[in-house]
Amino acid sequence: MVKAIKILRLLIISAVLISLGLLVFGFFSIPDEFSTLDSGGLSINVIYSLDPLEHDVATRNSSEETMNVKVKLFKAIPVKNSRVKVRRRRYVVPSGEIFGLRLYTRGVVVVSTEKVDTSSGTRYPAQDAGIVKGDIIVSIDSVPVTDHTQVARLISAGSGAPLRIVFERDGQSYETLFTPAYSAAQGKYIGGLWIRDSAAGIGTLTFYEKSTGAYGGLGHAICDVDTGKILPLSEGDVVEAKINGCTRGKAGEAGELCGSFSGNAFGELYANTASGVFGVLKNVDLEKSELPVAVKSEVRTGKAEIISTVDENGPAYYDIEIERISPDSSDNRNMVIKITDKKLLEKTGGIVQGMSGSPIIQNKKLVGAVTHVFINEPSRGYAIFAEKMLETEDAVIDERQKQAA
Repeated sequence: MVKAIKILRLLIISAVLISLGLLVFGFFSIPDEFSTLDSGGLSINVIYSLDPLEHDVATRNSSEETMNVKVKLFKAIPVKNSRVKVRRRRYVVPSGEIFGLRLYTRGVVVVSTEKVDTSSGTRYPAQDAGIVKGDIIVSIDSVPVTDHTQVARLISAGSGAPLRIVFERDGQSYETLFTPAYSAAQGKYIGGLWIRDSAAGIGTLTFYEKSTGAYGGLGHAICDVDTGKILPLSEGDVVEAKINGCTRGKAGEAGELCGSFSGNAFGELYANTASGVFGVLKNVDLEKSELPVAVKSEVRTGKAEIISTVDENGPAYYDIEIERISPDSSDNRNMVIKITDKKLLEKTGGIVQGMSGSPIIQNKKLVGAVTHVFINEPSRGYAIFAEKMLETEDAVIDERQKQAA
C-alpha cells in the first residue's frame, strides 16, 4: 500500500512538472499572432487549443476574420492570449517561369554625389543642400521629375539660380534650396548628382490567380544596386524572357542565371515591395492546375520541392529541404532552405540570382518562394511564406482599385 502511494505521488508530481513545463513552453513558443483556416474547433495540436474570446472579433472582411483567442493547455488551463487570422483557403497557379522586369522610378534616385570644380574653387552642391545618396528627388521648382535628362535640363536652364527641390528620404518628404555650380570643364551649370530613373532584370514568377490575373514574383524587392534601397515605382511591366546560360555559384561568390528579354510585355507591374513584385497579367493559362496556398502554421521542416527555370527547357521540379521556420521574422526571411537535388546542384551550384521567386511546394500546397542565397554556402538560402506574398498582393490590388475608382 505504501509503495502504491509513493508511486501515485511520483506520478502526480511528474504530471504537475510536465504541465508546468508545457505551460512555459507554450507561452514562449506560441506566437502572438498566427493563421488558421477554420474557426470551428480551433486548435494548434492535441495539447494546445484555442478558445475565441466572446464578442471579440478584431477585424472581418470577405477573405478573413481576425479574432482574439485564449490559448489553453489540454483545453482547460489558460496559457496566453493571441490573435488568430481565420482565412478562407486560396488557390493559385504556381509558376516557376522566368520573366523580365522593367521598372521606371517615381522621381529619380540619387546614387552618388560629387564635387564640381569651378573657376573660383571646388563646390559641393548636393552636400550644401543636404541631399545624400539614396534620396529620391521628386520635383524641381514644382516640376515633377521622372528621368535624368529632365533633371540635367532643369539644373542647366536655371543659370545658377537656387532651385527649390522636394525629395524623399526613408518615407519622409523634405524641401531644400539647391544651388547649381558652373563647371569649368563642362561649360555649364551642373548639380554634381549621379541619379537613376529605371531598372531592368530577370526573376521568377511565383504564382498567379486565374480569376483576376493578379500575380506575385521574386519574393523580395528590386533594390538599387548602389544604395541598396527599394526602388520607388512609378510604372513598369513584365516581359517574356529566356535563359541563355548560368554562372554557377560557389562559396563567397553568388551565381547568376544569364537571361535576356525575348518578347513583348505580358503584364503590368503595380508595386515593388519588400515581399516581392506584384501586378496583373494580360492573359493567363486557364488550363494549368491550381494549388492551395498554405498558411504559415501548415509549413513544416522537412522535404519539399521548388519549381525553377534554369535552362532552355523551362520550369522543372527540384528537391529541397526546409531546415528552419521563423514564422514571426520581420524581414520576410521566414524559412531557411537547402537545395538537395543533385541535378540542380550540378547546373547552378545551388541558389543563384534569377531564381528568386521560385515557388516552394510541400504536401501539394504552395508554401513559399525562394528569396536569398547564403553567399558562403550557395546550396542554402532564405524563403518567404506564400501567405505573406498573397497578403501583400491583396493589399496592392485593393489600393490599385481604390485609385481607379
